[in-house]
Amino acid sequence: MADITLAPARASLRDRVAAYLDTLRAERARRREFTRVYGELARMTDRDLADIGISSVSIEDVAYEAAYGRV
Repeated sequence: MADITLAPARASLRDRVAAYLDTLRAERARRREFTRVYGELARMTDRDLADIGISSVSIEDVAYEAAYGRV
């Protein structure tokens, strides 16, 4: 008995455009989250940051991880 694997059908132009727009929306949402977290942390004093275990040097890394889930 032969194992037949069918190639996936090529997505329509409409589907590809919709997927592209979804990607753009998701990226914009991640960028807004980065900007929001970065702004909140940047407005904190060094003492406030120390209380939550963050140094002022690592603000960008923390904001990036919050938005993108990785450093």
